Amino acid sequence: MEKELTTKKVDEFLEIFKKGEEFTKDLLKENEKLRYRIAEMEDSLQGSAGEEKVRVFEERIKKLEDEVVAVKERYKRVEEENKDFAAKYIEVEEINNALANLYVASYQLHSTLDFDEVLRIIKEIVINLIGAEIFAVLLIDEKTNDIVPVSTEGVTLEAIPKARIGEGIVGSVAKEGESYFAADLREGGDVEKGMPMVCIALKIKEHVIGVIAIYSLLMQKEGFNNVDYELFNLLAGHAATAIFSAKLYTQSERKLTTIQSFLELLKEKPKK
Repeated sequence: MEKELTTKKVDEFLEIFKKGEEFTKDLLKENEKLRYRIAEMEDSLQGSAGEEKVRVFEERIKKLEDEVVAVKERYKRVEEENKDFAAKYIEVEEINNALANLYVASYQLHSTLDFDEVLRIIKEIVINLIGAEIFAVLLIDEKTNDIVPVSTEGVTLEAIPKARIGEGIVGSVAKEGESYFAADLREGGDVEKGMPMVCIALKIKEHVIGVIAIYSLLMQKEGFNNVDYELFNLLAGHAATAIFSAKLYTQSERKLTTIQSFLELLKEKPKK
């Protein structure tokens, strides 16, 4: 009887042990499942954090790129403004140089009453300030109304034909008092035909005393700018005044010399 009871207790213990073993196995399985789930969640969290970091970095990069574009645009605007300032500065410098040169030239023109010296100064001005290579100074002969060359550069005096007031380019400029500029300055003028590319009226107020006829420019001179046209206008008036004053002075000197010679003859005692 006792043996049967002992066997029964052993069986019950084994049964309990077996159930404990199964419970332990189930617990281990559940633990494995939980660990796997935790690992998945950690991976998911890490992925989300990485995506968030990527998104933040992308936003920062986009912001920096926008700032770079804005800086480039500002730099471009500043560069364009600097170019404008530089161009204006150069233009002002050219105008100042031209005015300074014209002041010196005007001073030289009015510093002498010698007719030949005045013509020489005019030639220097036209060469150095205007950039002319072949040109002539022509004056109106009041007795014949012919427009006669009195000084030339790059061509002989005899090669410049006379002109009549109202005829051709030179004659029209002398009559109207309005300067002439060819439509295409690169083609140049024709000396033999008396067709200059530029013809400037030499005027004292509204009275024309002659012209400056330009037939070609120096190689480095491609054309005229606004400063050149202002120089033409100022030169025309100053050159005309200097020429007119020199002519009057020369004529008065000749008359004075003639009168003095006549007086000397009157003072001479008649020979016995």
